[in-house]
Amino acid sequence: MTLFRLDASIRAEGSASREIADIVEQEWLAAHPGDKVERRHIGVDVLPADAWGNAVSAGYVLPEDRTPAQAAAVQLATTLTDELVNADAALLAVPLYNWGVSQHIKVWFDLIMTDPRVRAPEPLLQGKPVVLAAVRGGGYAPGTPKHGWDHSTAYLRRMLGELWGADLTVVERELTLAEVNPAMEPLRPLAAQLHAEALEAALAVGRAFGVAPAPA
Repeated sequence: MTLFRLDASIRAEGSASREIADIVEQEWLAAHPGDKVERRHIGVDVLPADAWGNAVSAGYVLPEDRTPAQAAAVQLATTLTDELVNADAALLAVPLYNWGVSQHIKVWFDLIMTDPRVRAPEPLLQGKPVVLAAVRGGGYAPGTPKHGWDHSTAYLRRMLGELWGADLTVVERELTLAEVNPAMEPLRPLAAQLHAEALEAALAVGRAFGVAPAPA
């Protein structure tokens, strides 16, 4: 079996989303020893920002008439879609940046949306087990000043679960910046509690993820 893992953090080390995803991956590998993990780190190995426009415009011309940039964009979109659909399960680690969907994950979604397979009668990830690790630096719970400011997680749920049909599980963590932001010092005990709860949830989800059946 193959697990596809996508990381969208701009940090290679010390990433809160990677910490959760690492636990889920370890549990998946424990259930599938020796199996393959395909990786793409779009927060570090960034997808070209102009690729989506080139992939879209390529759809309006014959393949032999495409520019080199259009042909490369179509090939990139095909590769990204292949990575996702050819895997038996997927794991995405996505932080919240500036209250919205980061450019890295948005370009990834946009490119895949140009692939003809997204227009098939059956959703792209129909029934496929997918875990999303979603982390936020601040607090966004009801009653907090920034409640409703997370414009990323709902988008990710809709794209992965509702549009693409994945069997989606989300592990969330908030207040990840409390330890480094002096203004958030009073929130550090709560942040530590939420951190521990997220790690426990990641372990439980990872164990269930490891034994989840692949889509027929």
